[in-house]
Amino acid sequence: QVQLVESGGGLVQPGGSLRLSCAASGSIFSIYAMGWYRQAPGKQRWLVATITSSGTTNYADSVKGRYTISRDNAKNTVYLPMNSLKPEYTAVYYCNARPTQQVPAAQAYWGQGTQVTVPS
Repeated sequence: QVQLVESGGGLVQPGGSLRLSCAASGSIFSIYAMGWYRQAPGKQRWLVATITSSGTTNYADSVKGRYTISRDNAKNTVYLPMNSLKPEYTAVYYCNARPTQQVPAAQAYWGQGTQVTVPS
């Protein structure tokens, strides 16, 4: 079993910044990919950014070029600095860890979520 502990969410004013962190622990030999998804109230959960153990990244078009996801493989931790935050980015942000490439994100491990609130 893998546990994911998220941190870094909170209330931030428009234009402000946060850094999300997610640390994996438990029965880990290696994790293929880690990343972040977000879910706004009444909306579906969708990808923000992911990174594999070899450093390959994938971003939602809305954050491409603005956010840079990073990963510390030795610590099994992934980081997502977010800047220029807008009210529409208010959501619960979930950490995801795929143990192997064969396991899709939806069937992998999820954190409990961390709330990011950007007031209008």
